[in-house]
Amino acid sequence: MERGHVRPSAGDSLHLSALELILELIMDQKTEAKVDHLIAELWRKNLPSLRDRLDMLDRAAAEAASGKLTEATRAEAQSIAHKLAGNLGMFGYPKGSEVASKMEHALKTPTSETLLTLTELAKQLRQTLPGL
Repeated sequence: MERGHVRPSAGDSLHLSALELILELIMDQKTEAKVDHLIAELWRKNLPSLRDRLDMLDRAAAEAASGKLTEATRAEAQSIAHKLAGNLGMFGYPKGSEVASKMEHALKTPTSETLLTLTELAKQLRQTLPGL
């Protein structure tokens, strides 16, 4: 054994393993906090776009209720609902994701009955997103 180096005992190895686990946990918590912060910042940055998308879904629902939903509006609303269904869960809004998925389905395979559900679904979607 070289001078100045001490071979760790079995107890020291356990102690080092515990310290390593504690350091790993601390780093995981810091990483998690950073990720949470970045997600919150991304949410704030995209609020104007989200509001525009919700407004578009409201317009599509109103057109559907009046029987005047155009193909272009239907396709755009379906695309928006699809994006929201995929994204809202990532931001911590699983219920919003679920409602958006229902809207997407109603717009993907529209019938007179499913189109009439859009107004209520658009309302529910906004209710799942506080402050919007």
